[in-house]
Amino acid sequence: MYHILICDDERDIVNALKIYLTDANYMLYEAYNGKEALRIVEKEEIHLVLMDIMMPEMDGIEAMIKIREKSNVPIILLTAKSEDTDKVLGLTVGADDYITKPFNPVEVSARVKSQLRRYMQLGAGNQKDQALKCGGIELDDKEKRVLLDGVDVSLTPTEYEILKLLMQHPGQVFSPKEIYQKIWNDLPYGSENTVAVHIRHLREKLEINPAEPRYLKVVWGQGYKMEKGR
Repeated sequence: MYHILICDDERDIVNALKIYLTDANYMLYEAYNGKEALRIVEKEEIHLVLMDIMMPEMDGIEAMIKIREKSNVPIILLTAKSEDTDKVLGLTVGADDYITKPFNPVEVSARVKSQLRRYMQLGAGNQKDQALKCGGIELDDKEKRVLLDGVDVSLTPTEYEILKLLMQHPGQVFSPKEIYQKIWNDLPYGSENTVAVHIRHLREKLEINPAEPRYLKVVWGQGYKMEKGR
């Protein structure tokens, strides 16, 4: 059973999401501000968080930063169309995806299932044994570990999947739309900013100088690639 935390200060939205996510395999938890969400994450085994940005007492961004200090659990932001800046900030500090209000029930269900599948695969350890290496970066897909010069690097499930895709095809350029479709299994609406933020986050974790990356390269006007033979 998957434990999903829904956090929004509007009870009608929480109730609507509970209806959208009615499933025998889901146990749903409710919170109405960031502080309540943190208490639940610390107390319960949570597999996915749906988090509103604008909330009293503690907003979703601050709560997400604190969650990321201890956990890589998938976090999907709940945002209004007017909160584009907050979406980018949220992705920068660790969100895996976002859903824009008003919600489409089919989209909510699909995104939740996609993130849960990725998260459980990341921790399952029962996938096909596969080790990838590029310079000082090593990705062990059996143990779901990433090492940089022999030191473990903590990645979110989304960051891990993007890195694995690029490492599986060294030298091949993927456009933001291609990356988005392969990782999110969704139409690439708004893919440019979303993918760019995740790539920047990966660079910050894997590159000595993120501004002059050795591994994760941008090909201007085309997309991103993992440098071959470095």
